[in-house]
Amino acid sequence: MKRTVSDEMFEAARRVIPGGVNSPVRACRSVGCDPLFIKRGLGAVLTDVDDNEYIDFVCSWGPMILGHAHPSVIAAIQAAAVDGTSFGAPTPTEVDLASLVVEAVPSIEKVRFVNSGTEATMSAVRLARGYTGRNIVVKFDGCYHGHADSFLVKAGSGLLTLGIPGSPGVPEDIVKNTLSIPYNNLEILEDTLRQKAAEIACVIVEPVAGNMGCVPPAPGFLEGIRRLTKELNILLIFDEVITGFRVAYGGAQERFGITPDLTCLGKIIGGGLPVGAYGGKAEIMDCVAPDGPVYQAGTLSGNPLAMAAGIAMLKELQRPGVYTELERKSARFEEMLNGISRATGVPTQLNRVGSVMTVFFTPDPVSDFESAMRSDTERYGQHYRQMLSTGIYLAPSQFEAAFVSMAHSEKDLDTAAKMTEWSFKKLLEK
Repeated sequence: MKRTVSDEMFEAARRVIPGGVNSPVRACRSVGCDPLFIKRGLGAVLTDVDDNEYIDFVCSWGPMILGHAHPSVIAAIQAAAVDGTSFGAPTPTEVDLASLVVEAVPSIEKVRFVNSGTEATMSAVRLARGYTGRNIVVKFDGCYHGHADSFLVKAGSGLLTLGIPGSPGVPEDIVKNTLSIPYNNLEILEDTLRQKAAEIACVIVEPVAGNMGCVPPAPGFLEGIRRLTKELNILLIFDEVITGFRVAYGGAQERFGITPDLTCLGKIIGGGLPVGAYGGKAEIMDCVAPDGPVYQAGTLSGNPLAMAAGIAMLKELQRPGVYTELERKSARFEEMLNGISRATGVPTQLNRVGSVMTVFFTPDPVSDFESAMRSDTERYGQHYRQMLSTGIYLAPSQFEAAFVSMAHSEKDLDTAAKMTEWSFKKLLEK
């Protein structure tokens, strides 16, 4: 087979970067191929270094809700860059973006910007511990909250994709304060919380799990978490790094009508630039330094380029009809994919919330970590490679989500559906 420029770049990358990538899932090992190196994104299309074009359903793992290189976002970044790229000092745009976030997200009265989702969740948990004076964190199996030590217990995302049960380098003394229980199981949650209520600082949850694939909350699950945590004076943290401004302008908490105590954000609020945030009730957030004793800092937090991009992004998302259109496109795409599964006889389960979805290669419903793990990952890998060969770019893991953006045209979705039908039929060939 002819060597490509991507092949050559991956070989060079492996000499200077661990695994040749800067985030593990990008290595594409679970789907049986090497990664493509991307040089350009425009709208719904990615172009690799060999000039091949792909309709993109990864969307930089979610934030490109408007598509790549949206003119308003690019113009905002360019205008900000002219005045300098980093000051390590307050800027007016921090206040502007913070005001937009506070106005949009029901639970947030004050917000602190950081540089990634991992920083946001790590900081929110530290704040919860500092505010309550307790140590234990309760999370859910298959939910990924970044790579901070406390969270690498039965986590999703790359750990699940690569079959890594945890991580060396994480001391037992740290993870002993993390309890991981099944997602969508209120009975176990209630037992856990009631047994250790006096020691539990917080429950952290992806309101829509997105890192074992898209797994929606069961009816009453989020309501049950909120009821129990309120009753037992335990803080509730929503990790909305994926769902924030994606499943609704006010995130999953707006969509489902549940207000947590703290919320973690990322992805979209930087318009595609590195950013994260955590926020919540003023009483809790006032415990963060310099007003309070809980320390968190970062030279690049509130970076002016990311703030400018985020403001432009959120203003575009405020336009009438954005989320209605995303819902319509996504529902139509879901209907087409389910029809293809039925027509070809390839057993799949499609989970979708808004413009976030996953096609699981399993005949059984997927509602938690255990059921997600029944998916046929080998078949997904074959499907991934086949779709890539037709110009459709999917997540290189069965346990990640696909995203529909405003940039995806009806033709893009029709093409992806047509290629899916071809791929499914090919999966059935002996």
